[in-house]
Amino acid sequence: MLSRNPYKIPPTAKAMKIGLFGGSFNPPHSGHVHISHIALRRLGLDQLWWSVSPGNPLKNNHNLLPLPQRLKLCQELVDHPAVRITAFEARFNVRYTADTLEVLTTRRPCVNFVWVMGADNLTDFHKWDRWRNIADRVPLAVIDRPGSTMSPNSTSATSSLSRFRVDERDGQLLAGAKPPAWTFIHGPRSFLSSTQIRNSK
Repeated sequence: MLSRNPYKIPPTAKAMKIGLFGGSFNPPHSGHVHISHIALRRLGLDQLWWSVSPGNPLKNNHNLLPLPQRLKLCQELVDHPAVRITAFEARFNVRYTADTLEVLTTRRPCVNFVWVMGADNLTDFHKWDRWRNIADRVPLAVIDRPGSTMSPNSTSATSSLSRFRVDERDGQLLAGAKPPAWTFIHGPRSFLSSTQIRNSK
């Protein structure tokens, strides 16, 4: 559901387990919903927030739909009471995940946040701005994606973090784990991508 004011951080309660699923969502699609359902179930989350970015610093944003339009598309697609559609990054003028997490953990220090991402992001995770700070701030949950199943054993970032990996069978403990901590969740995979949808038009 779309938060009452998507540009504000949604209300929370102490010790809630909240997944953060960031991206451009340009456009959102059923693959995003698929990852969300897996994360909610396998990580035992109370909520999952879609953090719709003003623009991804690692991507070419020339064909990026306006933020209000992407928020509307997300709202039309998502039908789950535990999923919140947010755009608070625009309010705080942040585009990098490290800054997003600093904002959230400073303003919601009693919430157990988990950063959720598709496995296709692992290949470039070491290129993310201050990626080690990200891993040191919140646990990471990586959801299986087509062509990325072997990534947890073969990327620069996961090689550095290998000793902090949590077995996916203990995924429901991840939100309460002291970072760095991460897990790779295997399961049914969606082959859809926003790039594929844009290119098909």
